[in-house]
Amino acid sequence: MSSSYLATFLIGAAVAIGASAAEKPVKMKDLPPAVQKTVQIETKAAKLVGLSEEVEGGKTMYEVETKVNGKSRDLIVDSAGAIVEVEEQVELASVPAPVRATIERVAAGAKIVKVESVTKAGAVSYEATINKGGKKSEVAIAGDGSVKK
Repeated sequence: MSSSYLATFLIGAAVAIGASAAEKPVKMKDLPPAVQKTVQIETKAAKLVGLSEEVEGGKTMYEVETKVNGKSRDLIVDSAGAIVEVEEQVELASVPAPVRATIERVAAGAKIVKVESVTKAGAVSYEATINKGGKKSEVAIAGDGSVKK
């Protein structure tokens, strides 16, 4: 494993741990009305799995965890009810060839546990969870197949 990949992974893991530490589970009745409306619309064809609140950069955001056709689909919603990010579980075969090649190269024979598309501000990137020797790691990949820092 290259030192730059390891550094990228460790930074990503630290950010993920820090972000999840600030999450607080909430109930539907505790959400602002605009967020409740978005959740109701987005869960008509999905199963609601969980709701949480976190403060990012001084802004309160809400994570809406859902399942659609047995696959995870998580939404990040701002306090006005606007969807700012969507993470959807996808099949490895469905991602662009450069992204798939990068995931397979980074996994290097390890088990690819989950692949997600991440849509934020109209841009699509990908995240892959890899299990190597009983340890899970995550790698973020841009749409062109480059590893995101």
